[in-house]
Amino acid sequence: MKKYDYLIVGAGLFGAVFAHEVVKKGKTCLVIDKRDHIGGNIYTEEVEGIQVHKYGAHIFHTSNERVWEYVNQFAKFNHFVNSPIAVYKDELYNLPFNMNTFYQLWGVKTPAQAKAKVQEQITQMHIVHPKNLEEQALALVGKDIYEKLVEGYTRKQWGRECKDLPSFIIKRLPVRYTFDNNYFKDPNQGIPVGGYTKIVKKLLEGVQVCLKTDFFHHREELTSQADKVLFTGMIDQYYDYCYGELDYRSLRFETEVLDMENYQGNAVVNYTDYEVPYTRTIEHKHFEFGHQKKTVITREYPDSWERGKEPYYPVNDPKNTELFAKYEERALKEKNVLFGGRLGMYRYMDMDQVIEEALALAESETTYENQ
Repeated sequence: MKKYDYLIVGAGLFGAVFAHEVVKKGKTCLVIDKRDHIGGNIYTEEVEGIQVHKYGAHIFHTSNERVWEYVNQFAKFNHFVNSPIAVYKDELYNLPFNMNTFYQLWGVKTPAQAKAKVQEQITQMHIVHPKNLEEQALALVGKDIYEKLVEGYTRKQWGRECKDLPSFIIKRLPVRYTFDNNYFKDPNQGIPVGGYTKIVKKLLEGVQVCLKTDFFHHREELTSQADKVLFTGMIDQYYDYCYGELDYRSLRFETEVLDMENYQGNAVVNYTDYEVPYTRTIEHKHFEFGHQKKTVITREYPDSWERGKEPYYPVNDPKNTELFAKYEERALKEKNVLFGGRLGMYRYMDMDQVIEEALALAESETTYENQ
């Protein structure tokens, strides 16, 4: 006898939002996760009174007013604005590329001077039809910005030379001719006071949750307990890689507690020199403007993915897009299986997009059921 309407594989943001919405409509859910905590990759844990983003920095930002109103039901958001610093060798630069950056690079003080300098460098490249990421970046911002702020970081992030990466990865590089260090243009942005875990906990109130439960170890038993399955893991793994493996990028984190109040003076510092093995250092207390006696930092290392490692984001190049289409075609024929999230939909999404997709799926499910 089936006990639940939905088995939800993954207690991350997508699964939690979907569960919350369908439960409101009278449905029953069993949520499972192979980790020992809820929240997926947005999980935060308290260390020395500081909310630590265990799986990398997550800064909420959105232009979708519905999503902003929705997430504010579950937490109060502060006014944190993401203004990262870039370190290249012994030089410091503001990000995103703006008038502060251009002054640091060339000593220019007006937008007209900065535009002229960027255009001069672009013109020197003589690139009309970029064939790869390197040429695309040079055609957009010129040599200085590319070599100091794009090349090394991108090589580390993707584990490949920029000449071997497709140009579409950076269709544009935002260049701002204002003294504005705000990385995102979305009107709504901030960090939930007290961390993200409390949001997911509220979303899952009244929902049966089983942690340290691997779907693939108990697949038959678990699926027999529900009418439908929402799977938020890797779609190719769900189908036992029958068409081949999709590519993912993984990450590795080194976190340490330091006996000092302030390590780097900013929440996010990017290291754009290829010789530095990590891409960025996060100092978590700055997300909530903390004044604790100690601080916690995390160094983030991009990593290749292979089975057994955590997949963090898909590699949406032409080869993988073509392969995913085969899995998607099969998934669309499923009557009782749904797929969601970055891994289930094989799409890079920010948190607001994850919430938007989960709300849409929950709405279509409950609307369909009531017809």
